Amino acid sequence: MTSKKKPELLAPAGDWTMLNTAIQSGADAIYFGVKNLNMRAKANNFDISDLTEIVSVCKKNNVDSHLTLNSIVFESELDELDQIIKSAKNAGVDMIICWDPSVIIKCKEYNIPFCISTQASISNSHAVRYYENLGAKRVVLARECTLEKIIEIRKKSSIEIEAFVHGAMCIAVSGRCFMSHEIFGKSANRGECIQPCRREYEIVDKDDNYSIVIGEDYVLSPKDLCTIEFIDKLIESGIDAFKIEGRKRSPEYIAKTVSTYRDSIDKYFSGLLTLQEKQKYVEDLKKVYNRGFSPGFYFDTPGGESYAGTYGSIATTRKVYVGKILNYYKKSKVAYLKIEADKISPGDSIYIIGSTTGTIELKVSEIFYNDNAVTEANKGENVTIFCDERVREFDKVYKIVNVDS
Repeated sequence: MTSKKKPELLAPAGDWTMLNTAIQSGADAIYFGVKNLNMRAKANNFDISDLTEIVSVCKKNNVDSHLTLNSIVFESELDELDQIIKSAKNAGVDMIICWDPSVIIKCKEYNIPFCISTQASISNSHAVRYYENLGAKRVVLARECTLEKIIEIRKKSSIEIEAFVHGAMCIAVSGRCFMSHEIFGKSANRGECIQPCRREYEIVDKDDNYSIVIGEDYVLSPKDLCTIEFIDKLIESGIDAFKIEGRKRSPEYIAKTVSTYRDSIDKYFSGLLTLQEKQKYVEDLKKVYNRGFSPGFYFDTPGGESYAGTYGSIATTRKVYVGKILNYYKKSKVAYLKIEADKISPGDSIYIIGSTTGTIELKVSEIFYNDNAVTEANKGENVTIFCDERVREFDKVYKIVNVDS
């Protein structure tokens, strides 16, 4: 067993379903936003009134809570900022993620720990020391840092270092992009980005009325970061916290990515992380939303092979709505569900997803209709299946199907 410190695994949450999914999947900490002043304005986000319950749920599960206040703050928003940070302090939020000096000032005023966001583009030890002198507990390094540079920065720094290990990458340095604002009036630096960079583009010759599509790649749309194949190198680098991106993605994405990275970290510290395990992890991660995988900047500046080859996800599986849970019998560990669309059969894999339940993935072993085992459950039928984990009334049930290549 290694003597290295086990890094914190930090997971995103855009709503209650994602939060509970992340906790159940093994996250050490959760990061989330409230309605305003965060870089995922288009995520569901939470209300300020939710803060006390969020912290309570997290603490009950020995999970830290990190509130993101990482957008640019305007003069007219200072009173709202004060209200949010005061509420976070009263609720017991563990850390604020920020970079605007106004947020730093308020965090210090209310004596609440703060982490400097990747939006600050921290890329050297002097910048780390600057924020440390301001009182920061942690910094999230720019995604443009190589692993070699991270190791060098880590050796020269005494505060915590956080780095992204999985999720969407941006064509602009630290996500500070003006494309969405220029085209649609939606500022990426205010959390409103609608990602026009992800689309296919065409070059037009106006003189000759001729146009061509730009190559086969989406040249402004990078593949997603995936570090699972070199997770051991990141652990050995001394990074204190591993961050998964994805507050706007699905609950099953959270379940798969968090549980996969949790297992990989635990296996490393148990001496069981093998090449075969890493290869299996990659295939598992491909099952949920992704644009293809890239090591990002960890080993060099990404080249053309790091651009997405298509628009949207290339996940190898997708979910199909089947129905909803009507009841759960804890003693017998049986779920009673109504089939409202499609059908399921023994051997099918399904998700059961709910705001309190989180996300449960299971393989259907047997199906019972009117107390008789059946080989298929069809639309309109109420059936029972075995389910070891507790689910709840109105949880949604989805069948997991392979995507044809």
